[in-house]
Amino acid sequence: MPESNTLLSVKNLCKSFGPVEALEGVNFDIRPGEVLGVVGQRGSGKSTLFHLLSGSYLPSNGDILFEGQRITLTAPSMAHKLGIESALQNPNLVNNLNVLRNIFLGQELCRVPYFKLWPREGQMADAARAFLTSFDLPPELISEFPLNLTNEQQQIVAIGRALCRRSKLLLLDDALAPLSFQRQQKLLAQVKELAEQKVAVILSSDDLKHIFSVTDRILVLYHGRQVTLKPTAETTPREVVEMIVGSNRQEQVTPVIWAFENYYTAQKQADELRSAQKALHESLKAQGSLNRQLIERMNAQMESLDHLNLALQEANRRLITEREAERKALARELHDQVIQDLLSYNYRLEDAEGDISEENLRQELTNIRDGIRNVVSSLRETCSNLRPPTIDSHGLSAAIRSLVHQWSSQNGIRVDLDIDPDLGRMPEPIELSVFRIIQEGLSNVRKHARASLVTLALKRTPNANLVVHLKDDGQGIPKPINLGVLSEEKHFGLVGISERVSLLGGSMHVESPASGGLELVIEIPSPYPVIGPISN
Repeated sequence: MPESNTLLSVKNLCKSFGPVEALEGVNFDIRPGEVLGVVGQRGSGKSTLFHLLSGSYLPSNGDILFEGQRITLTAPSMAHKLGIESALQNPNLVNNLNVLRNIFLGQELCRVPYFKLWPREGQMADAARAFLTSFDLPPELISEFPLNLTNEQQQIVAIGRALCRRSKLLLLDDALAPLSFQRQQKLLAQVKELAEQKVAVILSSDDLKHIFSVTDRILVLYHGRQVTLKPTAETTPREVVEMIVGSNRQEQVTPVIWAFENYYTAQKQADELRSAQKALHESLKAQGSLNRQLIERMNAQMESLDHLNLALQEANRRLITEREAERKALARELHDQVIQDLLSYNYRLEDAEGDISEENLRQELTNIRDGIRNVVSSLRETCSNLRPPTIDSHGLSAAIRSLVHQWSSQNGIRVDLDIDPDLGRMPEPIELSVFRIIQEGLSNVRKHARASLVTLALKRTPNANLVVHLKDDGQGIPKPINLGVLSEEKHFGLVGISERVSLLGGSMHVESPASGGLELVIEIPSPYPVIGPISN
């Protein structure tokens, strides 16, 4: 590739967090109008790469060249000035600004652009409405605030911010995941249009259909290292999956292929086909049809659907288990190595502080130590989010009490907690799943409910089943409650909760009472063996 035709060049790019090597030895070039796909499992370094290119992280080693010049990106604002725009995995929106302000934040259209004087409010509003309409969102959404938006809507606002600026390079880190199928297609179409306009795009996605539909080349990462960089036309999805998981063994490759083939779409299509065939089957029986061959064929198809759903559930169960294992390992590594190293440095600075007589230097050391303590506090909170420490040592009851206390303090919402004193310990996967269900339920209340009171109860039934009862006094959701519609809208997180409940073999009942709020009742079959009679 001629150097003069290269927009971005990455040479031996590395990033470490203490002893953890998140990215090591990545090399690639990208030309104007080229679309590069980045793929890999969680923990492979994809998001780290995007943070380095967007100016959110500083590299530990290596070079980034943009239009032939070596650059050091110390902040996202530097990337913006060069023409590098990004929509990353977690939308970074300003909650006290409405959608219009978030889209044009730092890039307001003004009559005097240099001094940012006399904003062109009407022109910005028209552009924002047009963008929202292009993604089938109501134009009046420009006046809403991020906390009132669904995850999908927040992601679209972040994409709008990136697309409203004139860019030379667009970074999309898993930006497609929160979008519905139709909106994913719209964004992929825009990527193709940008490429035709000579804008380079770097795109990551867990759906290989996205990657193979728009990219020119594919970069595969595995455990922070570059496995290969190949033209898309010269490889296949299965070959890419084998490189992603680091194996060509069937039992390792198959679950990942299931995930990449879009679990939710396959499950929805299977359920719809199953319902249609069941209805036809019953209709044929009611009419006394003698077409047994058709009925037998339908039975065979329904059995195939059962196998499909079981395979999909097993793939999802394995992915959730692997994700929890990765979270536990990362939390332990952060706590046992990074945090301990920072505390060690802090003690050494404290010792050095006693030997310095000059007041200015002593004050500077004090400020540095305060900064280290703040970083340690943030890392401990991150560790707690990755893996609640109480759950391993003291069990689910203690972990829930800790979670509820912290959540209530942060959000100013009172929680009435009632935990059965005989709850006892359960297998680790079940305790973790129940904890994540409650964590997601409380997150829904914070994002959507506008509640002032939450009641949460965990009880054992006489037959040793576990019942979780979560209720708030907020605004509720429209009736009838349809999880299929909520899934398409990426709303409330109830779909994610229902999947975890399903994998535990449990049942879930959702109600929006006339008195207001949302009520969630989950029952999980006995997660522990009954040793003796259980009191009511």
